[in-house]
Amino acid sequence: MSKWIVCSAWPYVNTVPHLGTFIHLLSADIYARYLRLKGEEVVSITGSDEHGTPIEIEAIKSQISPKKLTDKYHHSILSLLKKYRIDFDNYTRTENQTHIDFVQEFYKKIQENGYIFSKEVELPYCNDCDRYLPDRFIEGTCPNCGSDKARGDQCEECGRILDPTEIGNPKCVFCKSSPVIKKTIHWFFDLPKLSEDVKSFLNSNKQLPDNAKNFSYKWLEEGLQPRSVTRDNKWGIPSPFPASEKKTIYVWLEALLGYISATIEWSKNQAKPNLWQKFWFDKETKSIYFIGKDNIPFHTIILPALLLASKEKYVLPWQVSSTEFILYEGHGKFSKSRRIGVWMDEALEIAGPEYWRFVLTLIRPETKDANFTWEEFERRINNDLNDAIGNFIHRSLSFIHLYFNGCVPSPSKLSARDREFQNKIKNSSRIVGELLDKVKIRDALNTIIELAREGNQYLSEKEPWHRIKDNKEDASTTLFLTTQLVHTLSILIQPFLPSIAEKIWMQLNLPKKAIEQQWKKIGEYIVEPNHKFGKIKPIFHKVNSSEIRIKRKIIP
Repeated sequence: MSKWIVCSAWPYVNTVPHLGTFIHLLSADIYARYLRLKGEEVVSITGSDEHGTPIEIEAIKSQISPKKLTDKYHHSILSLLKKYRIDFDNYTRTENQTHIDFVQEFYKKIQENGYIFSKEVELPYCNDCDRYLPDRFIEGTCPNCGSDKARGDQCEECGRILDPTEIGNPKCVFCKSSPVIKKTIHWFFDLPKLSEDVKSFLNSNKQLPDNAKNFSYKWLEEGLQPRSVTRDNKWGIPSPFPASEKKTIYVWLEALLGYISATIEWSKNQAKPNLWQKFWFDKETKSIYFIGKDNIPFHTIILPALLLASKEKYVLPWQVSSTEFILYEGHGKFSKSRRIGVWMDEALEIAGPEYWRFVLTLIRPETKDANFTWEEFERRINNDLNDAIGNFIHRSLSFIHLYFNGCVPSPSKLSARDREFQNKIKNSSRIVGELLDKVKIRDALNTIIELAREGNQYLSEKEPWHRIKDNKEDASTTLFLTTQLVHTLSILIQPFLPSIAEKIWMQLNLPKKAIEQQWKKIGEYIVEPNHKFGKIKPIFHKVNSSEIRIKRKIIP
């Protein structure tokens, strides 16, 4: 049994997340469920990222306190995760005392280790608003790609990490006036001092995908720069450094540490306060992070560097599974700030949560940007979920209900075609498992769909509805084998569609909780002859993209 820490990028709670954010939470949930089905020891964690300038901006616009704003959206996300069956061991928040204490102690520790220094810097200052303009308090032109959508921390278009002074044609987001430059003191993480250590980590990590490695090596080639740890905004974790009163910790440099503090909090909740160390200080533990491509350097360079600077034996990232962007009907990537896309709460008004889990997995942008359209949503649901998986399951169980009174028939001698079909069932867990081990989540689900299609083809070839009249033994064998595939599908699909897997299991009338830790059972004859099924009914229904467009008032 291996130990795993499964992490998802923390949703930023200045509003309800869109489905582009949701896909990272979903990916982590799928992977953790798969590991548990294999019997692995897993802790899955993430939480609401609730500090930083975007929260302050939204709170000011809404004329409420940042805490009231984040309370609202944190509880909203908790409710939505429950509806979508996203089950983290600990979904927490950065505005909790365990996290605050850990972050402050961590930075004091790396300061003692010689990796924090202070210096006087010049930063944009808005005289009209009487405030410094860190991060998203300032907008302007990106020095890298020329986009006018650059913010003081990162460019919206190219993903380049920025400092506020790099922005061209800068404007205050509140009053739109041009800032002046003013001196102040800030504290910095001496990232260049860890360049060789980070390079060694990247060189030795064989699991990191090419996009993550290439992005990271480019950063190294350009030369790592010190990263500002402190900010002049009020909403955040108070800086612990001497003489840094009225400063807060930069949201990204504290949220990254949330993976550890969330595990510590989970450990406390288990009444085992040292349990977290069993994961984070065991060199055999594998940690995996599900993020967007614009967050790669934070997880492949800055997080490893922070852990190394602590001089503790934290496990470094084993895998960073980053996705490209999801585009919305060709109008650009899903974006909170530009209100492009579909939101987690809105989606549930259109279709059930399992439908969204299914479609988002199939368009998961693992190697290139994916374009979401309502026509594609319809095609995936109707052709893949309903016609392939749902149709095969309902046909198989309905035939047995009709011809064998709902009891699994006994097989007779297998033909060459039967053995071929049987081998596909037996090999399915290995094939799907190998894809999931490589974090090819989309390909794994496509393989399951193809397996269901092969089941439909097998039924069509064997025609048990005809053979029942002239060769009942052959019909019995056919339906016995398709029953085993239904059972196999119920396990294979569990990480992706847990509620659907449970419905299939109920129709098979198998013992409750038997679905847990059954990956090794795939391909075995679990559903024995004469076993009586439960109530059989269709599991899925089709959707209509035109009706969805009318309901959402979308112009084609």
